[in-house]
Amino acid sequence: MKGKSKDFFMRNSGLSTEFSKYILDHPEMDELLTEEKVIIFLPEFDPELKKFNLTMAKEIEAGGGKVTYVKVKQLSPKVQSRLVGVEIGGDLGSHLKY
Repeated sequence: MKGKSKDFFMRNSGLSTEFSKYILDHPEMDELLTEEKVIIFLPEFDPELKKFNLTMAKEIEAGGGKVTYVKVKQLSPKVQSRLVGVEIGGDLGSHLKY
């Protein structure tokens, strides 16, 4: 089960990253979030993770905690970086090109 928990953590971490980007694009949504509540993702495209997260939410609520549910219908295809012509180096005189 330990490996499964790590897998759920990684999947939730990815959703958290995407949600942060979403909030940056939709600042009005930030007002709905509070530090007192734990965000629980309900990904409709991932029933296994949704079930795990609902179980976790029930445990939090049973312990007196509060949650905010974020329902996610789907993820769009992953977009690669939009950076072009990147050069990396230790100083201004010696750049490495990729």
